[in-house]
Amino acid sequence: MTSKNYPEIQAHIGALSQQLAGEIPETMGAFSRLHEASVADGALSAKMKELIALGIGIAVRCDGCIAYHVHDALKAGATRAEISETIGVAVLMGGGPSMVYGAEAYEAMEQFEAVTV
Repeated sequence: MTSKNYPEIQAHIGALSQQLAGEIPETMGAFSRLHEASVADGALSAKMKELIALGIGIAVRCDGCIAYHVHDALKAGATRAEISETIGVAVLMGGGPSMVYGAEAYEAMEQFEAVTV
């Protein structure tokens, strides 16, 4: 089985999102504003919100979500232990398929740590 390159997945989805924004700027702009507002510090920290988003991304089996939210969780100051426990909660909620994607998220964490977020 070939390993996924999560930094490349993130860059690829980012480039495609930019192209899509050229086609549907209002929709993509609205999504961008929603994202910014949703992960801003509030009652929950941005780090905690990124960990929640990562857990959901694992549970719904979304490679792009894993790439972005592992990256952004690390950037927000999440530790390996916090990401690992987030993976554990996602496995609890999503069962076997989430265990597979949890392992993928673990690999993504190692890849992003290697390139320094």
